[in-house]
Amino acid sequence: MYPALAVVQELNPSTEYLWVGSRGGMEETLVKKAGLPYQGIAAAGLRGKNLVAAIAGLVRLVWGYTQSRRLIAAFKPDVLFVTGGYVCVPTTLAAHRAGVPVVIYLPDIEPGQAIKFLSRLAAKIAVTAPPAQKFFPPGLTVVTGYPVRPELFRMDKQQARALLNIEGKRPVVLAFGGSQGARSINQAITRPGTLAHLLQNTDLIHISGPKDAARTQAVYQQLPPDWQRHYHLYPYLHAKMAAAFAAADVIVSRAGASILGEAPAAGAPSILAPYPHSGAHQWQNARYLAEQDAAVIISDNDLSASLPEILASLLDNPTRRAAMSTAAQKLARPHAAQAIAALLQEVRHERRVEH
Repeated sequence: MYPALAVVQELNPSTEYLWVGSRGGMEETLVKKAGLPYQGIAAAGLRGKNLVAAIAGLVRLVWGYTQSRRLIAAFKPDVLFVTGGYVCVPTTLAAHRAGVPVVIYLPDIEPGQAIKFLSRLAAKIAVTAPPAQKFFPPGLTVVTGYPVRPELFRMDKQQARALLNIEGKRPVVLAFGGSQGARSINQAITRPGTLAHLLQNTDLIHISGPKDAARTQAVYQQLPPDWQRHYHLYPYLHAKMAAAFAAADVIVSRAGASILGEAPAAGAPSILAPYPHSGAHQWQNARYLAEQDAAVIISDNDLSASLPEILASLLDNPTRRAAMSTAAQKLARPHAAQAIAALLQEVRHERRVEH
């Protein structure tokens, strides 16, 4: 969602948009808040479901395809831009049937089954990093980088810390697990010994996610007031998320696609715990950053036991942190959104020339 929003900001102001997504939820709220017209359609996944759920999901996909065909016939787009998710399947199939060229953006290093299937229908595929190109035929991909919030490249540490009410010169640790949070990261961070060490030596920005908000807030309430001053706990951050990245000296997170853009943009070393239940794609993202010396990988099972030692190895070694920060910065692509916007215009132009 966020990469697509960043790309929209770079397109010609006269461009007409229609955002097609799932009904309800955070996506619809944030897209409408950005002032974009939004249309929700039926969509569902099929992988890993029992027979009854798979049949129900298939029915929803068929209905979503019918809805997509109607939307495309009414809106008459010059190009369809998809970034993954269940909705991309019916919309891409409908666009291809209508002769509308499709540009896919793959945020992760490794594509999921849906993108692998739909790639044969794409005019072009934008990818975050070169290793992703091996999954597609030669000439189909363009390395653009991961589009991030522009303010990540404009905000310095002091400005970011002021926005988050962080005072002093302690190192700052940012811990989060995506928009819904990550229970194992939350548990590892709030272990008494780990939390005590962090709050005695660092400022901690902890984004727990809504599901763990009550538990982490209870932990916060039991802390001494002086420790609370260094514990910046949020259930969710939207407007100030760029500030959280810019303020960080070390990031602890999952290895979802966004880390490939946001950690390099912030120039921060990462400790990554790939989500263990979503296939291999988070591991591929983590390995890419680790191979560039910008991250350390820790398995989800080892989080609670190993996180304190790994954190200490970075927090107590400014030279290592600086080297990892430089390595991360080398991966940053500040013009990724512009590159994808240009690719969309190129495909749109080619279609108009053909017609």
